[in-house]
Amino acid sequence: MSYTYNYPRPAVTVDCLIFRRFASGWHILLIQRDKPPFEGAWAFPGGFVDIDEPLLAAAERELEEETGLGGTDLEQFRTFGQPGRDPRGRTISVVYYGFIDAAHDTPRAGSDARNARWFKINDLPRLAFDHSRIIEMALDRLDFPGQKG
Repeated sequence: MSYTYNYPRPAVTVDCLIFRRFASGWHILLIQRDKPPFEGAWAFPGGFVDIDEPLLAAAERELEEETGLGGTDLEQFRTFGQPGRDPRGRTISVVYYGFIDAAHDTPRAGSDARNARWFKINDLPRLAFDHSRIIEMALDRLDFPGQKG
């Protein structure tokens, strides 16, 4: 028996905050969007979750599709679902984070990403969606290896 409800269904996405420590300090991996909305703007690697796909698998897939970087251990950071955060409609995003080592730090744009590159966390371009708010929260709450002491 199929269950149906009279409630609209939001879209679910995943976003990845991938950090790397360079000699000049901590950097985050961003992609330049190749499609609307926010075409040409910088954003976190991420995208829509397929209907039968686990959330972590979606995050790993999107990260590899958009940057060529796979095998990164990802941890769930938090969920963002403020109405209006995505002009395409009601969208809830589960955000993951990970730290990558020097051996796997050269991203290559793929899928719907025009470019992929590292940015200093204290010198970011204007970001798409609500990604500026997300990175502010992440920088306040995450412990960066080797940052203290």
